[in-house]
Amino acid sequence: MQDKNSKKISFTACSVKKKFSSEQLTSYSGLSVTSDFINHCGIYGKLEHLFPTIRHNASRFSTAQILSSILLASLCGVHRLKRIENFTFDALVVRLLKLPKNIDEDTIRRHLTGLGERGARSLHELLLDFTGLQVSRCGLKRVTLDCDSSTFTVYGNQQGAEVGYNSHKKGSKSYHPILCFVTEMKLLVNSWLRPGSAYTSNGVCEFVKETLAALPQKVEKVFFRADSGFFNGGLFNLLEDGKHEYLVKVKLKNLKDLLAGQTWQPIGPRTATCQFTHQCSGWRNPRMFYAVRIIKQMVEVDYFGEKQFVPEYEYFCYCSNLKGLDALQLHTLYGSRSESENWIEQTKNSLCAGKTITHDFWVNDILWQLSSFAYSLSVLMRYRGDFWVWRQEHSTFREWFIRVPGKVVKSGRQVTVKMPKEYYRKAGWRDFEQRITTTMTG
Repeated sequence: MQDKNSKKISFTACSVKKKFSSEQLTSYSGLSVTSDFINHCGIYGKLEHLFPTIRHNASRFSTAQILSSILLASLCGVHRLKRIENFTFDALVVRLLKLPKNIDEDTIRRHLTGLGERGARSLHELLLDFTGLQVSRCGLKRVTLDCDSSTFTVYGNQQGAEVGYNSHKKGSKSYHPILCFVTEMKLLVNSWLRPGSAYTSNGVCEFVKETLAALPQKVEKVFFRADSGFFNGGLFNLLEDGKHEYLVKVKLKNLKDLLAGQTWQPIGPRTATCQFTHQCSGWRNPRMFYAVRIIKQMVEVDYFGEKQFVPEYEYFCYCSNLKGLDALQLHTLYGSRSESENWIEQTKNSLCAGKTITHDFWVNDILWQLSSFAYSLSVLMRYRGDFWVWRQEHSTFREWFIRVPGKVVKSGRQVTVKMPKEYYRKAGWRDFEQRITTTMTG
């Protein structure tokens, strides 16, 4: 029964006027902290030193400003040249990079094309030196290198885009980059952009040699881990000569026949293991192989008119020079490398690596490197700031820390970003900002 003193709450929707009149607004308030961290790492200055720009009457932007705008755009999830042009309209971006006006799409394309192969290689060397320095500052004496390759499809006739292995779009043109992470930090230490027709192991020895050279001398031991695409005798020679450890999945045409002839040791109702030495064609010496056999299911077969059930096996085989571990322990250790596949997806999806594509291969290489570098900067900043934030994906971090709307206000010589007073993550935002500021001033 309704109370006599109760009143009905009425509701009528309100209509509001719309105007495009506000100025100095930003969608990325968190860039104020992120850009300070990048500047503290010396990135802006190194780009300016590496790519000096002679200012002419028609030239209004330095190459460093353009590269930095692409770097910040990747951190904000902005890709494609036209959207990057719109990104440079943002009031905070204009302030941070001291832009006289927004950078139009043609200017970005022209500057990147002018850098060419030499610029791409110079940028690559800069990024290698930077990541090596960060590993050194963390004081790691033993590091795990997780290597993997990936593909991303393109829709056009871009230079270097060729038909190769492509699990997502079979028969489509693609690029096939190779990446290497320092697992303890999730840091992307090295990456190459390659044509889509390149096999996984193409150039892998040179790639790993370059990666090892980038690591600081403080690193005494390297543990290299990769999938079957890196099953390469020359790579094993390189790692063994450097007294490094490795664990690589085996890829051989006759692998099942080879495993069928081994003596298996049962370790459970459905699992058995074995280990043996084997020397592949072209190898300088035999190496240890470790295998795990798991019963997937029991299959019914007709054996001389009598139906019987026989096991159907799934095999896992690894080549490794690790000491003191059995096949099952190596199988478990190899399984933990799957996290690096998530890091690759973050680099491609959250940081937009491979999503901004032009016709020129070396321009695409520069764009790939800048997005990959943005991933490393995001990881490094969160690694120094807070363990729980470091464990987040970049897209999560970006949504609550970087993509906060605000108003850019200049009072005297001080520029301030005013964010919403009732922002629900205000306390966490302030705490992370304080931690980052402490690492930069400490």
